[in-house]
Amino acid sequence: MSLKNLVLTVSCKSTRGIVAAISSYLATKGCNIVDSSQFDDLETGRFFMRISFVNEGEASESEIAGGFAGVAKSFQMDYDFHRGDKRTKVLLMVSRFGHCLNDLLYRWKIGALPIDIVGVVSNHFEYQKVVVNHDIPFHHIKVTKENKPKAEAQLMDVVEQTGAELIVLARYMQVLSDALCKKMSGKIINIHHSFLPSFKGANPYKQAYERGVKLIGATAHYVTADLDEGPIIEQDIARITHAQSAEDYVSIGRDVESQVLARAVHAHIHHRCFINGNRVVVFPPSPGSYASERMG
Repeated sequence: MSLKNLVLTVSCKSTRGIVAAISSYLATKGCNIVDSSQFDDLETGRFFMRISFVNEGEASESEIAGGFAGVAKSFQMDYDFHRGDKRTKVLLMVSRFGHCLNDLLYRWKIGALPIDIVGVVSNHFEYQKVVVNHDIPFHHIKVTKENKPKAEAQLMDVVEQTGAELIVLARYMQVLSDALCKKMSGKIINIHHSFLPSFKGANPYKQAYERGVKLIGATAHYVTADLDEGPIIEQDIARITHAQSAEDYVSIGRDVESQVLARAVHAHIHHRCFINGNRVVVFPPSPGSYASERMG
């Protein structure tokens, strides 16, 4: 009998006995816990837990998941069981800056990002050849002020046809509608520089250079109706000196953006992210995933 790696994610109101109930249940089903992370938010009174385990018993995956309903009901849990070998179907979106797209494609190609890229959507044609050369479907959806509702309908058609479970905005420079953000809540990740709200609009890196900024950062977050203000998943920074040019700022910024977005996607697909109001609880990598996440 081959052993199956499974992941259980749980969120509920904080109370005594949750961990004991979960671990006892898994033990009775012949499951061996190999990694466990939990967080008790004292401010919101919410409890979050991620457990990675191996099914060593006779019970099937469906029996384990079905039997857990009784435990979940007693604590009013929101929960999900995930297969460790199931790859998330991801739809990438890009405009005219390709650094994040190219980075994600490279990590996917070498196996550092275990996802199924089901397509790439763009409002331009710059990266069509790159995408097609990777044997990935390319979808050009032109976006203007006049056709925005039609363009979003086309996008949702692509999402439904491909079965995409996550949309990654790899420097996609169009604002998504409130309706789309609500419909795909918790399933869209965006990346942008961390100068906001200080340097808005065109050429933020040039503005930062002119102000002598000493830190360049990037933020990856879940998309909400509030532009660039969704719950933050991952951030990072790089130090800058007075001797570096505006072009250096851009180059360094793109590197940081690529790394931060890849880490955010990696955390999401491994079910380590829990939206907690305006924040995100992000548990550390479990054994076997750390090395791939730290690449780059």
